[in-house]
Amino acid sequence: MDIYSRKSRWKLYLAIGGILIVFISIVYTNYLANQIAEEERKKVQHWLMAHEQLDKLPLDFDITLHGSLIQSNSTIPLILISETGLFIDAINFREDLLQDTSYLLSEVEKLNIKGFEPIENAGQLLYYKQSRLLTLIQYFPIFQLFLIGVLILFGYLAFSSARRSEQNRVWVGMAKETAHQLGTPISGIVAWIEHLKSIRAEDEEVTEILSELRNDVFRLELIADRFSKIGSVPKLEAINVFDELEKCRIYMQRRASRRVKFEFPNVEIERKDLNIMINPGLFDWVVENLLRNALDAMDGKGLIEAQIYEDKDYIYIDVSDTGSGIPPNKFKTVFQPGYSTKKRGWGLGLSLAKRIIEDYHSGKIFVKKSMVEEGTTFTIQLPRTVQQYVENRKD
Repeated sequence: MDIYSRKSRWKLYLAIGGILIVFISIVYTNYLANQIAEEERKKVQHWLMAHEQLDKLPLDFDITLHGSLIQSNSTIPLILISETGLFIDAINFREDLLQDTSYLLSEVEKLNIKGFEPIENAGQLLYYKQSRLLTLIQYFPIFQLFLIGVLILFGYLAFSSARRSEQNRVWVGMAKETAHQLGTPISGIVAWIEHLKSIRAEDEEVTEILSELRNDVFRLELIADRFSKIGSVPKLEAINVFDELEKCRIYMQRRASRRVKFEFPNVEIERKDLNIMINPGLFDWVVENLLRNALDAMDGKGLIEAQIYEDKDYIYIDVSDTGSGIPPNKFKTVFQPGYSTKKRGWGLGLSLAKRIIEDYHSGKIFVKKSMVEEGTTFTIQLPRTVQQYVENRKD
């Protein structure tokens, strides 16, 4: 099981755990609320019995107990109604509401609609509302759920920010160190090539070999330069997107199987001044990564196609292949570092591509569509103007 499958499982386990906590909290709170509601009904019944007996007791009878029972209810609002529906008395409402008979009768009507069963005694009906304490207990699970949600949200944002910052430091450090480590052997190889040229200047075969070696060294220098740009703000230039895409096609097609067909925009026919603000070295790295992944997914045969289109604010580049495809649930996972379906490689290509496009070019890269065993289309979205690029950087 790869790290992202385990990560998904842990998210599922945490979600199940959170649901269980909320469920247990709701069940327990409902139990407490029912117990308090039962106690409140008994308290109201005791209040009514004490009130009735108080009217029947002789004047010289000690009414301390009855009085304390009546005065003990200071939290439960009561409304006493006659058998004919006339208002008799009410307690534990605000002073202004105690004088508003229509309001009190409307409260009685609301209780009747809810199916409340009043306490009946001697032709009178006693209605009561639940205390504020009981109401707070009933709403406690919602408040608790809100607090848990806020805690999870802030915790997620804090950990994500810290993780992203740590990843950025690792990426930058790794890239800078790679560029530094490549620099010394590249310089040595260049020196040896020049030395061999000077001592075998008349040998055409050696000169041809050295020329090819120099081309490979140029490629290594380009790779080192790309790595050195990670972590710093690269210089962007207005480059014709058709020309830049054609450069990437030529380079990758030379290294692809002859059974792989490339269908890119025809530079001679479709050529127009469609410039975008890019760093050519980094942009080419992104396109080459997409093309390399497409070649790996097709097992040496198939079609790789590129399309360029635009709208008012953006230029879009679609790179499609007829390879093995990507499952829908992996559309975002493929851009995470370490994810790979290949036996070789570190799974960093698409992650780097995403960082280059989003962090340095204020654009987006995403899986537009994909079907298993039918192929995949990646889309690169880039601002078409300097102003749009600046606005995206601010956002």
